[in-house]
Amino acid sequence: MGFDSMEKTLERIAKANDGYPPYNIERIHGDGTAGSPERLRITLAVAGFSEDDLDVTTEENQLVIRGRQIETGERDYLHRGIAARQFQRTFVLADGMQVLGAELRNGLLSVDLVRPEPVKMVKKINISVPE
Repeated sequence: MGFDSMEKTLERIAKANDGYPPYNIERIHGDGTAGSPERLRITLAVAGFSEDDLDVTTEENQLVIRGRQIETGERDYLHRGIAARQFQRTFVLADGMQVLGAELRNGLLSVDLVRPEPVKMVKKINISVPE
């Protein structure tokens, strides 16, 4: 997932997953004056999951988000429409993409990604002159 091939990557991701949990991917434009770079934000709807139920990792060039809820046998449901469903979402990251952080708020897990600007290196090459 990168800024240049966004549409192709999104199509590949949509075909590979079953749709749970639903998610958004948005581009957040950088603020040129403050120096913050343009970034991507992946937001997953994870209602009912706590911070301890979620795991966000990077494995090689993939962002992997897992959710596991532990069933408690203490409740006697008359109707159960909200299942304690486990999930794993995988997003393929483009070369150089880095995860800035993750935040869980109001049942939404947001993961911010950035592609840092390449550092321009100038290297002085000595010229040798045979005597």
